[in-house]
Parts: sequence; structure tokens; C-alpha cells
Amino acid sequence: MVNSLQAQLLKAGLVDEKKLKQAQRAKKKQAKAQPAGEKAPNTAQQAREQKAARDRELNQQREAESARKAAEAQAKQMIEQAVVERTGGETPYQFVAKNKIKKIHVTEEQFGLLSRGRLGITRLSGGFVLIPVEVAEKVRERAPHWPVHVAEVSKQPVAEDDPYAAYQIPDDLMW
Repeated sequence: MVNSLQAQLLKAGLVDEKKLKQAQRAKKKQAKAQPAGEKAPNTAQQAREQKAARDRELNQQREAESARKAAEAQAKQMIEQAVVERTGGETPYQFVAKNKIKKIHVTEEQFGLLSRGRLGITRLSGGFVLIPVEVAEKVRERAPHWPVHVAEVSKQPVAEDDPYAAYQIPDDLMW
């Protein structure tokens, strides 16, 4: 039973032997024109394209990671070079780091600079260090995920009917 449909059509008289052989030759000719191995290169080509796309994505991730590491190294170097020494400080300064209140001891002069936003605080090698505000801004640019604290100094406009307008609260008020 070569082809049951072809045999049935031949028996019914709908096709003759000549047309049947012609259809078989056309089918073989088409099979030769498109070898069976041709489908494999399409899938192989798709696999190569997918692999190339994955490789490009991995390379982009590696480049981004190396750029991030380079920026962090620059930030760390800038911090190490600009550290303000705070030895001998007895005045406690409190600030928020990772939703916790932290306390460091600084000198009176450093306390005033910190409260006015002229000095910043960042973490370095497991401890907190003081750095100038210019360096703190550069560190924030290069490593935005690093904790850098700079006091925000805001000048609020005084309301005309405020009875306490003449009584300014000092920046270095200790509670």
C-alpha cells in the first residue's frame, strides 16, 4: 500500500497512471530541491543568533558591573584622600543611617560645619568618617547606593503673623 489515497483515486478513475507518476516525480523533484539538511541550518542559525544575543547581554552586564566597580573605587579613593580627622571630639552628633540613629563624636567646629551642611558623613571600612560636602556630592554621583549624610539646611520663609518670628532656633541646638 504505497499511497492509499492515490490508489483510491486511481481505482475511482479520477486520475490516470500518467498523472499519478507525474505527481510523484514533482514531489521527488521538490524534495531534491530542498534537501532534508536545510531545515537543520535554519534551527542552527537561530541557535547561533540566540547565543550571540545572550553573549551580547552578558557582555553588557559585565561592562556595567566593571563600570560600577570602577566608580566605587574612585569614590573610595576620593573619600580616603579627603577624610577630615575628628580625633579629640567630645560633642556627639546624631544622624540617620539605614533607618537607625547613629552617633559620632566630633569637635565643636566640626559640629557647626555638620549642622550647616558644610561637612558630610559617610561609611568607610566599617566606620564613619567626615568629608567635605564637595567630595560628598562627587561620591553620591559615582556611587549613589553608598550612605552619604549631609545635613539639609532649609530657609523657610517667615510668616507675617508668626509670634515667634523674632526667636530663631540656633542650628547647633542640643536637645
